[in-house]
Amino acid sequence: MDNTVSSRAELRKATINDKKTSKRQEHQPPATFINDLLVTMREHPILEANPWFPHHQRLQLQPISLTGAHFQGRYGNFSELFDDSAKKDVVPWSALTSGYAKRGELDVARRYFDEMPVKDLVSWNVMITAYAKRGYVLSRDCKKALEMFEEMKNTRERPDEVTMLSLLNACADLGDLQVGIKIHWSLSEMMSSDGFNVLLGNALIDMYAKCGSIERALKVFLEMREKDVSTWNSVIVGLAFHGHAEESINLFTKMRRSKVRPNEITFVGVLVACSHAGKVDEGRQCFKLMRDGYGIEPNIRHYGCMVDMLGRAGLLDEAFKFIDSMVVEPNAIIWRTLLGACRIHGNAELGRRANARLLDMRRDESGNYVLLSNIYASKGEWDRAEKLRKMMDDTGVRKEAGYSLIEAEEKEQQLLYQRIHRLWCPQLSASLLASSF
Repeated sequence: MDNTVSSRAELRKATINDKKTSKRQEHQPPATFINDLLVTMREHPILEANPWFPHHQRLQLQPISLTGAHFQGRYGNFSELFDDSAKKDVVPWSALTSGYAKRGELDVARRYFDEMPVKDLVSWNVMITAYAKRGYVLSRDCKKALEMFEEMKNTRERPDEVTMLSLLNACADLGDLQVGIKIHWSLSEMMSSDGFNVLLGNALIDMYAKCGSIERALKVFLEMREKDVSTWNSVIVGLAFHGHAEESINLFTKMRRSKVRPNEITFVGVLVACSHAGKVDEGRQCFKLMRDGYGIEPNIRHYGCMVDMLGRAGLLDEAFKFIDSMVVEPNAIIWRTLLGACRIHGNAELGRRANARLLDMRRDESGNYVLLSNIYASKGEWDRAEKLRKMMDDTGVRKEAGYSLIEAEEKEQQLLYQRIHRLWCPQLSASLLASSF
């Protein structure tokens, strides 16, 4: 241990030239020194790390896990070094698995994991966490994270905080409330009488909120002895998005009385609550408070919430002027939000203006044409709606078929919604025009 600390301290004091000089020395440096030097070279791309690998191979030294974690993202021959190693214990196995997982090559990482002669808690956490993180994009990987946890329970290894955080994130992304409740039970058995720490408590609240169980999220919130800004945000945002706008706004008031300072995410939740509750005046005040009271500059999400709030309230002209006064450049979502409000309130003229701005940004988005066409259809302007449809056909814009994912017989099934083609019959043309999109 003393030699390791000494070599690392020596390394940090050395200059780059010293490292180059030490590289040319004829004696064989200790493994820990080589590992530290590799890590330092990883942080300084001007240096070449690959020439140091022969030292490992010649001495049959094992690179420590930190080396694997740092280098697998950049150096492809780490697996070759691993294959030539004389002693394959759990550390290099885990390092290699972690490296491939961080690079997104989960199939390769899983292959090395399955081949491991001995697996420890770190090994299991590497794969469970990797599947949970990629599950945000691919739901089947979230399921793999949960399946791996079931496998892990059949071994002598017991989950720790890292395991449970990954599992809660997987349940949140899947919206799997029943599995989330089971994870909560397991956590309760693991925890001391002091209850959950902030990280686990926040993950539980987030999971319950995303699964639609606001009551359980609130229960965890009230039971937590220590709360940070993320704790408050999870409940405020969760309440806002699940139709409990009044409760969300009231909780924000309580947060302001506490010692926890709101941040930009807090105000997204509050503005969403004001929008859903139709509290335009309160929304304007919160938007002003964010900048003047807390020094938080609004970002595109805050502006989007304001446009949505004004649009829902039917204040379309004010919403249009608000967009034109934005400090940041409005994106397509901002204009599409206004266009959707124009459809709800039947304002075809303002809808045309909003759609013109959208088409300036991108002309290949079918949803923009659909929204404006629906506005025309709702006003009985069928000729304009048909011209818009022809414009879509002429420019090659196609609406993607919508689909829903359901679970049936323990398998994920995809239901496609195909477009209803119009029947060119005078009596049916008008009634089916809108649904043809």
